[in-house]
Amino acid sequence: MILRAARFAELDPATLYALLRLRVDVFVVEQACPYPELDGRDLEPGSVHLWLDNGDGPAAYLRILDEPAVVTAEPAVARIGRVCTAIAHRGAGHSERLLTAALDLVGHRPCVVNAQSHLADFYARHGFRPTGPQFFDDGIPHLPMHRPPTAGAPT
Repeated sequence: MILRAARFAELDPATLYALLRLRVDVFVVEQACPYPELDGRDLEPGSVHLWLDNGDGPAAYLRILDEPAVVTAEPAVARIGRVCTAIAHRGAGHSERLLTAALDLVGHRPCVVNAQSHLADFYARHGFRPTGPQFFDDGIPHLPMHRPPTAGAPT
């Protein structure tokens, strides 16, 4: 598996189509959540698309977005989302590899994720902690989680 990263403008049409197809296959079809998967945020200048390519297309994917700082003096917060793996590639540690790579790209900045509740322990292993009560998004329980700035972050 080859790790790839690109901003929206760097994605060729066939790759973009394959990434969006994987997201729709997992979040809309498999999880039976009819919602607008194309939310416009992929186009933001700070968005980074990260995926594992198995030679035939993406096997796993996630997206990193820039969120405005809650307090002006704080750095922008990175939001990790749309974490998914194709059914045929699950159980091989691909999400772990992608999340580790995403956190390397994020660097020392604080980071947030709306984790599906059953994956809270997975994110906790990477330094994320719950920041609020469980909520339901399209009928699926989620937990807001935050990873504070790491050592070396600007103060």
